[in-house]
Amino acid sequence: MIRTVALAVAVLALAACGGTPSDSQADADKAAADRAAEQAAAKKQKTVFDDQLKALDKAKGVEKQLQDDKEKRDKAMEAQENGG
Repeated sequence: MIRTVALAVAVLALAACGGTPSDSQADADKAAADRAAEQAAAKKQKTVFDDQLKALDKAKGVEKQLQDDKEKRDKAMEAQENGG
C-alpha cells in the first residue's frame, strides 16, 4: 500500500514538472521545420520518373477539365429538356 502511494506521488510529481512548450518554443520549432522542408525541396534531385509523373499530372488535369465540361453540357441539356 505504501509503495503504491509512493509511486503515485512520484508519478504525479514528475507529471507536474512537465508542461507544454511555450509559444516561443513552438514558433521556433515550426520555423525549424519550415526551413528543413525548404532545404529538402531545394535538394530534390531529378529522377527517371519525373517525366512520367509530370505527364500523369497533366493527364489528370485534362481528365478533370473534360469531366467539368461534360457536367456543364449535361446541365445545359437537362435545362433544355425541362424548360423547353
